[in-house]
Amino acid sequence: MKRLLILFCFGLIAISTFGQREKKQIIQSLDEKFYHYSGIAHQLWENPELGYLEFESVAILQAELEKEGFSVEKGVADIPTAFTATYGSGKPIIGVIGEFDALPGMSQKPIPTKEPRIEGAPGQACGHHLFGTGSMAAAIAVKDWLKKTGKSGTIRFYGTPAEEGGSGKVYMVRAGLFDDLDAVLSWHPGDANTSNPSTNLATISGKFTFKGYSSHAAVAPERGRSALDGVEAMNDMVNMLREHTTEPTRIHYVITKGGDAPNIVPAEAQVYYVIRHNNRNEVKSVWDRVVKAAKGAAMGTETEMSYEIIGGTYDRLPNEVLSKVMHTNMTIVGGVDYDEKELTFAKEISKSFPNPKPLEMAAQIQPMVFTNGKASADTGDVSWNVPLAAVRAATYVPGTAAHSWQAVASGGTTIGKKGMIVAAKTIALSAVDIYNNPDILEEARAEFDKRRGPNFKYEALLGDRKPALDYRKY
Repeated sequence: MKRLLILFCFGLIAISTFGQREKKQIIQSLDEKFYHYSGIAHQLWENPELGYLEFESVAILQAELEKEGFSVEKGVADIPTAFTATYGSGKPIIGVIGEFDALPGMSQKPIPTKEPRIEGAPGQACGHHLFGTGSMAAAIAVKDWLKKTGKSGTIRFYGTPAEEGGSGKVYMVRAGLFDDLDAVLSWHPGDANTSNPSTNLATISGKFTFKGYSSHAAVAPERGRSALDGVEAMNDMVNMLREHTTEPTRIHYVITKGGDAPNIVPAEAQVYYVIRHNNRNEVKSVWDRVVKAAKGAAMGTETEMSYEIIGGTYDRLPNEVLSKVMHTNMTIVGGVDYDEKELTFAKEISKSFPNPKPLEMAAQIQPMVFTNGKASADTGDVSWNVPLAAVRAATYVPGTAAHSWQAVASGGTTIGKKGMIVAAKTIALSAVDIYNNPDILEEARAEFDKRRGPNFKYEALLGDRKPALDYRKY
């Protein structure tokens, strides 16, 4: 009996040692490809493309995946820039998500002072060039491990466009592209290294178009009916509505078309709205009230109003089991260590922050805690269809806000690329743990089923509309 116990313990030590050796090899392989993947990410950073228009970015990622032996399916879910790339066979099937779309008007040089590369041009202000490249790097590292070990399993990379308001993943979920997965691993750029099981806010977004009659604003104003008046009347009513909504309702809008000249009564005007709340039913309720405000504005200004739902995303369903796996592996990987040049950059750009954070945060792994996020993402819809966990890696200088020129600047330097590789390593090691330990998936699925509830039925918040491929074209 004693001899059997010794042999059993020796076996556990051997397995543990082997697992550690495997992980070290994966970490080393990604370190060796740092400059290669940095170059790919920088190509996407230098040519930022808006949602559903990411043709060059997608071509770069697809070419790399095809070169690495993945089977690439292009133009999925009726979206030209959406794709999947699959390697391996059998179960488990693990998905890795990658994004690549940029934000309008956020062009910035990779320097610690505000200076656009091209005035008014897009920029990678949410770090999606790093997101897409880093996730791809992780998928390739897992592919190499599957090939080397002969382990049963499938790794699938999802090229997901138009996260910034276009709800690209929602159409991919709706098309059933995630139905056969056992788990999804993801990440996002940030200013710290975290692996928190977290929720966020559900959304509905849409454009309201008002149409009236143009006329000379001085000679014959009585003949005109201002579409801009309709937009402004709507906005006034919605702003009064804010007082009568529940926390944490968020209502954002921007006037995308307001007229051509002040001496012409505007015949057409448009406003773009986003509604957020942590309860998707409340999102739908607030959206209905906003629509009523638009109808009232049209009636009062004698204009015609039409609206189109552009996007809609679920709140995120957390998965603590998978988050623990990710946290363990992020702790093994470690954070981002700045060299002298990076530290100089970080100190200089921190001067532009209203609330600078300690720069050493970039090298630290934060404790895992449950959080309620205030942002939104179309990964929410994925998380209600398959167990999902995501980490954040310090691709920005600590204290940086996303959707800022500082985020674009950091993402164009080695600071961003180092954070990207931290995420790639974390995802790859976590995938290996899942392939080696089937119990993880059983526990993750049990938690998923419990959180989702027995009577859940998925219905996309954007309904059955086709992908809004022109939502970034004004």
